[in-house]
Amino acid sequence: MLRFLTVRDFVIVESLELEFSAGFTVLTGETGAGKSILVDALALALGERGDAGVVRQGARQAEISADFDAPGPLAAWLAAQELASEEGGCILRRVIDASGRSRAFINGRSATLAQLREAGEFLIDIHGQHAHQSLGRAESQRALLDDHAGLGPQVGAVRDAFGRFKRLRDALTAAREDAQRIADERDQTAWRLEELERLDPAEGEWDAVQREHTRLSNAASLIEGAGAASQALVEGDDSVLTVLSGVAARLADLAEYDPALAQVVELVEPARIQVQEAGRELSQYLRRADLDPQRLAEVSARVEALHGAGRRLRISPDALPAERMRLRERLAELRLAADTVALEAEVSKAQAEYAAAAKGLTAARAKAGAKLSKQVTEAMQDLALAGGRFEVRLEPLEEGGAYGAERVEFLVAGHAGVEPRPLGRVASGGELSRIALSIQVITSRAAQVPTLIFDEVDAGIGGAVADKVGRRLRELAKERQVLCVTHLAQVASRGDSHWQVSKQTAGGQTLSKVAPLDARGRVEEIARMLGGSEITATTRKAAREMLSA
Repeated sequence: MLRFLTVRDFVIVESLELEFSAGFTVLTGETGAGKSILVDALALALGERGDAGVVRQGARQAEISADFDAPGPLAAWLAAQELASEEGGCILRRVIDASGRSRAFINGRSATLAQLREAGEFLIDIHGQHAHQSLGRAESQRALLDDHAGLGPQVGAVRDAFGRFKRLRDALTAAREDAQRIADERDQTAWRLEELERLDPAEGEWDAVQREHTRLSNAASLIEGAGAASQALVEGDDSVLTVLSGVAARLADLAEYDPALAQVVELVEPARIQVQEAGRELSQYLRRADLDPQRLAEVSARVEALHGAGRRLRISPDALPAERMRLRERLAELRLAADTVALEAEVSKAQAEYAAAAKGLTAARAKAGAKLSKQVTEAMQDLALAGGRFEVRLEPLEEGGAYGAERVEFLVAGHAGVEPRPLGRVASGGELSRIALSIQVITSRAAQVPTLIFDEVDAGIGGAVADKVGRRLRELAKERQVLCVTHLAQVASRGDSHWQVSKQTAGGQTLSKVAPLDARGRVEEIARMLGGSEITATTRKAAREMLSA
C-alpha cells in the first residue's frame, strides 16, 4: 500500500509530507483548493508524462516521492530489474525541472518512465472523474474486459499468431507480385553461397592461418635467431652458462674462507639454472623448427583465398562463416517465397493457428463478459438505476485482427423497458458517471493492486445514491487501501481517515495545504460540505449523525 507521499514545488503545492494508513481515506476541500493536484502528483511518480508547467512558479524544480510496500510480484520485478532495496519497500521518485527535463528514480537508482509505469501497475489503479469518457472508446472497453478477466496471456498469444499469419500472407502477396525480383535475389544468393560452400571457411580459421603464415614466412629468421641465442647462452666456449658456472664455482671455493660470499653464490646459482633451462628450450625449439616451403605455399594460398572471398563479398574474412549461415537461411526463405504452393500451405497453417487462438480468446471473453454484465447490473441497482442493465457484447469482425476476432462493446440500459445502447451514447452525464463507477468498483475488486484511488468519480450524484457510493467504497476498503477525492459529505463521512485540502494566499502566492482532521475537524468539514460557507448548529448536528452512522 501507499505509505508516504512527499510533494515539493508542484503546481500550487510548496511542500507536503503525507503519511497514509490502510482502509478508506478521503480527501475533501473547497472547489479549486487542489484536491486533485495530489492525485496528479502521484500519477507523475507513477510515470505519467509531465512538463515544465507542473513546476511551481518561481521554483527550480518539482519533486514527487511515493513510498510503498512492495507486494510479492513487485518485489520479484524489482529484483529482476536490479532495483530492489534492502528494506524491501519501493520508493518511486520523479523530478521535473523548470526547463521541462525529467528524471526518474526507483529505490534511489536511476530509472526510465517505462519502468516507473511498469512498477506502478503492481501498486495503484487510479480512476479519474472523467473515466467514463475513456470507457466510451471501444479499445478501452476491450482492454478493461481483458484486464479484468486476466486474459493478458491469451491476448498476447492471439497477437503473436496474427503477426505471423500477416507476415506470411504479405510474403505470399509479394511473391505473387514480385516473382522476378525474388528470382534474381535467389540466383545472386545462391552464387554467393556456392562460393562459400566451396571455400568452406571454419570459425576462427582466419586468425589461425594468419598466425601460421607469419611463422612460416619468418622460419629462416626464427631458426637463425634461435641458434645464435643458443650458442651465446649455452653452446659457445665463452657462453653465458660457461661464465656463470665458472663464477659460481670460484665463489663457492672462496666462500670457504669467507662465508659472506655464500650469499652471492645463492644469487648466482638460480641465474645459472635459468640459463641452462633456456638452453634446453632453445634446443627443443630448433629440433622442431624447419623450413617448409610447401606448407608455406599452402597457407599463403589459403590466406589469399579467404581474403579474396571477403573482398568480393565486401565483408571481413573472419565474418565468412557467419555469412555462409546467413546466406543458407536467406536462400531457404527465397526458395519458399518462390514456391507459392508451399508458401500458401504455410499461410493456411498460420491462419488456422490464429483462428484457434482467437476462438479460445472469444470463448474466454464471452464467459468473462457474461459475469461482468451480471456484476455491474447488480451494482447499478444500488445507484438509482433500478431496472437498469449492463451488457458486454461481442461483435464478430469480418476479418480478425491482432486483438481477436471480435469487437468488444459495452451496452447500457438506464432503466427497465429500454433497449441497451452503446455506453458512449448514454445521454445523461450523471447516469453515465454512476454506470462508470459501478464498472470501476467491480473491476477494481478483481484487480491485484493493493491501492485504489477514486478522483471525484462521484460527480453528478447525491442524496441516497451518494450514501450508497460511500458504503460501496468503504466495503471495498476492507480488502484494499482506498483513497477517494470527493465533494460529497455522504462519501466523506464513510472514511476511516480524513484529509482536508485548503488553499491559502501568502506573499502574493496561492498555495495548497493538506491537513489530517481529528473528530472535531471532521464534523466541521462535513458540515461545510452539507451547508456551504455558512456552518450552523443544524449542519453540525447532521454532520455528527452522518459520522456516527
